[in-house]
Amino acid sequence: MIRRFVRGTGKTLISAGVLLLLFVVYQLWGTGLTHDREQKSLRSEFANQLAAPTTTPAPGQASTAAPTTVPAPLVEGDAAAVIDIPKIGLDEVVVEGVGVEDLKKGVGHYPDTRMPGEKGNAALAGHRTTYGAPFNRIDELVTGDPITVTTRSGTFRYEVMEKRIVTPNEVSVLDDTTDSRLTLTTCNPKYSAEQRLIVIGKLTGLPVEVAASAPTASSPTAESPPPRTRQLISDEEPAGLSGGGAANRPAIAWGIIAGSVWLAAWALGHWSGRRWTAYILSAPVFLVVLYMFFENFARLLPANV
Repeated sequence: MIRRFVRGTGKTLISAGVLLLLFVVYQLWGTGLTHDREQKSLRSEFANQLAAPTTTPAPGQASTAAPTTVPAPLVEGDAAAVIDIPKIGLDEVVVEGVGVEDLKKGVGHYPDTRMPGEKGNAALAGHRTTYGAPFNRIDELVTGDPITVTTRSGTFRYEVMEKRIVTPNEVSVLDDTTDSRLTLTTCNPKYSAEQRLIVIGKLTGLPVEVAASAPTASSPTAESPPPRTRQLISDEEPAGLSGGGAANRPAIAWGIIAGSVWLAAWALGHWSGRRWTAYILSAPVFLVVLYMFFENFARLLPANV
């Protein structure tokens, strides 16, 4: 009896270890496939935005007046900009939003902060170890390093002026400012969500056509910045600098399905006496279900790990 218990416990621990190893592999490499696919789509979307801007009346303009060309308001999930940091080899399309689904696509723009190029604080978040890890090396940036951001309003150059490490709930780094700055946020240290690494850059130049234009669609007035609303996770608790979260029910459901498939394979093998045949036949179904479980379980982690 004791020998059977020890053998069963050993098999359970080995199986758990294999699942953990597969999840690590999925996180470090499998998520990159999703990121690369989404980036390709976002880059095409952003190129189309630059080629065909939307023509609508400017804010406060009467409908009888001559229309002014301004970008259509961004919604979460849209391609918002392109960020280029030569020192760390980053050339990434920025998506509007910092929720789990948004940051799977690439660097995300906090919707309640300014757009890059505008007066005030434009804040971006990005993964450091998963989903392409766009901000993996931003710790290497030092004072004076250039950061270029292209939006639908123009191309803007920033220079790094400060780095700091804060707690995940220190949302004051997202507050609006009187200067023009770019704030990058990511998890710290690598492979951990214990802290947040903040890199702040100052705007060093403004394109003439932007300086002379009316405020953009995301900025109602230049003098009165919009109030910043706090991102919430699914249980209505503040997410801080972690971005929006996701519900845990899908992860639980897929976990139960994966466990059921595994138990069915074991029962079939035990009943037929051909365990390995049952395992081999069940493996494709189990791996697909396991992938869906990993995909949903990963959504429960901080959005910019």
